[in-house]
Amino acid sequence: MADEHHDDHGNTVSAWFLTLSWIVAWTVAGVAIIFGGGLVQWTVIALGLSVVLAIIAGVMKKAGLGRKEPRPVPPTREQWEAARKAQTKDSNANREVAATAGKA
Repeated sequence: MADEHHDDHGNTVSAWFLTLSWIVAWTVAGVAIIFGGGLVQWTVIALGLSVVLAIIAGVMKKAGLGRKEPRPVPPTREQWEAARKAQTKDSNANREVAATAGKA
């Protein structure tokens, strides 16, 4: 379950666009501030650019470059425990079969 949920994060063109563009925007703003640009000015520029880039990523998502299926819903604790118990029961049955096969 954890692997399935983890694979769902950020595997879309719009998500990667937003991540990389924000990294670039804030890096440029940071470098500009370090080299003497105004702190407030470049922070406002980077913040405004971040909003514009988020809107572009949203449009990309609506255009089909986002998630194709809804986000998976994690199981409840009871569902997880039942699945875990069934998995343990199956592995014990396999061990018993393997042990009896070795005796034959």
